[in-house]
Amino acid sequence: MKKSILIIILCVSSFFFSCKKEKNPDSANPEASQSAAADSSALADNGWPRETTNNGTKLVYYQPQVDDWKDYKEITARLAFSLTPKDGKQVLGVASLTAQTLVDKDNRNVFLKNIQVTDIRFPALDEKKIPEMEKLFKETLPKGGDPISVDRILTDLNQTKNPAKGITAKNDPPQIFYSTNPAVLLIVQGEPVLVPVEKTDIQYVVNTNWDLFFDKTSKDYYLLADNIWLTSKNLNEKWVKTTKLPSGLSSLPSGQNFDDVKKMIPPPSTGAAPEVFFSNKPAELIAINGSPKFVKIPGTKLMYIDNTENDIFASEGNGQYYVLLSGRWFGSKELTGPWTYAGNKLPADFAKIPKDSPRANVLASVPGTQEAQDAVMLAQVPTMAVINKADAEAKAKVTYDGTPQFKPIEGTKMQYASNTQDKVIKVGDLYYLCFQAVWFISTSPNGPWKTADSVPKEIYTIPPSSPVYNVTYVTQTTTDTTVQSSTTAGYFGAFIIGATVGAILTYGTGFYYPPYIYYGGLYPIYRPWPYTYGGGAVYNPWTGGWAAGRRVYGPYGSAGTSAWYNPATGRYGRSASVQGWYGGRTVAESYNPWTGNYARTAQGHNAYAQWGHSAATNGNQWAQTGHITTRRGTAIGYQTSGGKEGVITHHRGGGTTVRTNNNLYAGHDGHVYKRDQNGNWSHYNNGNGGWTQAGTLGSSKKSGNQIQRNKPDQTLGGATRNTGERIQHDNLSKPDQNLGGETRNAGEGIQRDNLSRPDQTLGQPNKPLGEAGRPDVTNDLDRSAFSRNRGQTQTQNFQNFQRDGGRLGGGGGFRGGGGFRGRR
Repeated sequence: MKKSILIIILCVSSFFFSCKKEKNPDSANPEASQSAAADSSALADNGWPRETTNNGTKLVYYQPQVDDWKDYKEITARLAFSLTPKDGKQVLGVASLTAQTLVDKDNRNVFLKNIQVTDIRFPALDEKKIPEMEKLFKETLPKGGDPISVDRILTDLNQTKNPAKGITAKNDPPQIFYSTNPAVLLIVQGEPVLVPVEKTDIQYVVNTNWDLFFDKTSKDYYLLADNIWLTSKNLNEKWVKTTKLPSGLSSLPSGQNFDDVKKMIPPPSTGAAPEVFFSNKPAELIAINGSPKFVKIPGTKLMYIDNTENDIFASEGNGQYYVLLSGRWFGSKELTGPWTYAGNKLPADFAKIPKDSPRANVLASVPGTQEAQDAVMLAQVPTMAVINKADAEAKAKVTYDGTPQFKPIEGTKMQYASNTQDKVIKVGDLYYLCFQAVWFISTSPNGPWKTADSVPKEIYTIPPSSPVYNVTYVTQTTTDTTVQSSTTAGYFGAFIIGATVGAILTYGTGFYYPPYIYYGGLYPIYRPWPYTYGGGAVYNPWTGGWAAGRRVYGPYGSAGTSAWYNPATGRYGRSASVQGWYGGRTVAESYNPWTGNYARTAQGHNAYAQWGHSAATNGNQWAQTGHITTRRGTAIGYQTSGGKEGVITHHRGGGTTVRTNNNLYAGHDGHVYKRDQNGNWSHYNNGNGGWTQAGTLGSSKKSGNQIQRNKPDQTLGGATRNTGERIQHDNLSKPDQNLGGETRNAGEGIQRDNLSRPDQTLGQPNKPLGEAGRPDVTNDLDRSAFSRNRGQTQTQNFQNFQRDGGRLGGGGGFRGGGGFRGRR
């Protein structure tokens, strides 16, 4: 067996939903649901600290404090630990680590592998014993396999890492309709694309978001909306309820996603007809159930409208209305419009919406909030797959509608293939194909395709105005036999807009890419490009993805992007097309316009649908090119770090969770700290091996937001400290060893432009331990404590959400009561 392996990932937040209306797939496949739940539990972050043993030595290690996550692939962290040798005395220490990371977005876990210990400090240990304890620590610490929640890491990074600069998106508002009566939004992109229904005079409109038919005999359209049949002579004219249908509708074929339509034939006699709003390109609908019912948001000048599925707010401060659509805010003086982009001038009260508010889900789209920072950061975390080159090349194929046609990419010398759903880019005389998140190269637009050892830099200059822009979020590296692909959220249609503190995550680029229609054969071919508006996209903070839909947007997501027709087989397919929240929702054929993937599955699929399933860890033994799966997969082949070959499956290879307080912290000064209930810090004293209480040495006891330093008569190492004076002592950290090279005086307010970096005290064994309890260190520890608490809360919330089958109600969640459409 070759040393390289074929390993595929099922670790992405891209789930696609059923074309069955309001059907719960869990009930159809309870065994699969229970098995998936068991898998999730097995891979869960079960808490901190953790304990492991080796030859009688016991190691308890506390939650790592993350300093950096380089490219979201290599992590730098420090952790506090207690080490008890066999028949020996417990000692406390601080370790600095680096490790490679593998991300499982389904379960929101990060797995550490190839952990390297770069420094160890034992503040209260005799120097002669340090080498022995260092050796025991390195032998006992797991080298990999420990899952740590993504939320624990992100909350640390949110304190230290600036968000990426946003893209140049188009934020012009779409056409926005308004209704206080029952209504639906009928979108037909461009002219209706009519395909025949076999052996009838009925034609089916394929480029729409509802079940829409045309009777060639009467020249009438028939629309099935919310179980009511409506008819009209023209798409943009008045629609009226009907109980008489053309005979051809009774002959719709079975098994081609018309089954739900057939249940409504003959038409029900009860039910009121909804108002129909028509648009020939993606649009939005604000639908309110009667007169608006406003609910005051405590502590703000904001109100939200309760009797609607939209996120609509009113500001008493400026008299404006605000609506959130695909992650973008639009404002207006009237609910009927006109609307303008308002994301850059949102009232400050939006950030004050309580986290338990029924509208707390919008916080992820409010610039500057913790939730928005989380969304932006999660979008930058990559999903990776290692794929055998030969296998990938055998499956890569492009289908054109006729002879390959190419169009220029605005602002570049490149071109993209316009008459195929696949992403083919022409760069000079070469052709590059991005197929299921893997790059291929050929001298011909028809192939044969070989995996690309490198991707031209020009490709990463494709602007957001191009329908193939999302391929710029796919990178890869290769070996002789494998290709390692890396994708981030932009590949699935989630994009960062804004910059630094104001960055938020939105759905779509905001540009409209007209669909491609080809009439060269017996049946027309309709190929939609990705869209931004018209699907009622709702952000799910747990998966970092977007879910389609509100009821008024149709059972199939958005116009066109969720409808497809295969003229080769004559079969129709319908499904929501946007990635969604956790849980298997897809039961029928699904299609994602961003990735170009089709699949039939009960659990969803990701960018690597062609490449199969896999697993890649067994305790401390890691596949050299492996990754983690959460869906009962197995590796096709592997070589572990120990040189063994075979098939491996996951079991927890790290420590066992210790049911005790996760309250030891690693200071950047090399000391071990703990925090009491009042927020005061104590450090493990290097003089007597005990704890020095807060207020005696290095206290960070707070009065409001100000830090109270040691009293004038306190001493340290023979040096007398006076408030406002700097201590100079041979055994203390020199000014240039302080954080960021800053010189600090006791009693001063601390201004910190740069956060702690791991290479400034900890990680430099040639430097003595710093003075314990300096404000720069305890301030950093305060942030660590806040992050640790928030990470624990976020982790528990996600695990509760996961156990609930991917459904959240109330504040902090998104809407859905079992189905993916509707607030109620």
